[in-house]
Amino acid sequence: MPDFLVELYLSRTDLAAVERRAERARLAAEALSREGTPVRYVGSIFMPEDETCFLLYEAGRAQDVEEAARRAAVPVERLAEVLTEGRGPGG
Repeated sequence: MPDFLVELYLSRTDLAAVERRAERARLAAEALSREGTPVRYVGSIFMPEDETCFLLYEAGRAQDVEEAARRAAVPVERLAEVLTEGRGPGG
């Protein structure tokens, strides 16, 4: 499955928000998968200096990641398909 990166912005002073968003992202992806739409939350990267957070997913389509983010109440600033070293195309 392709990898997708969701970009969102969070305050550098609210590290708990990063953990909450990541947990909601994981739970929403798991729920979608149980319903028959395979989405896997892989992990997050937070850059406090830039107040930017990235959530990495595996999914068949960008729309599936958008749905996972919507269910998790994650505000998507940008969504892009990415290639991640060591994972190759399709994870």
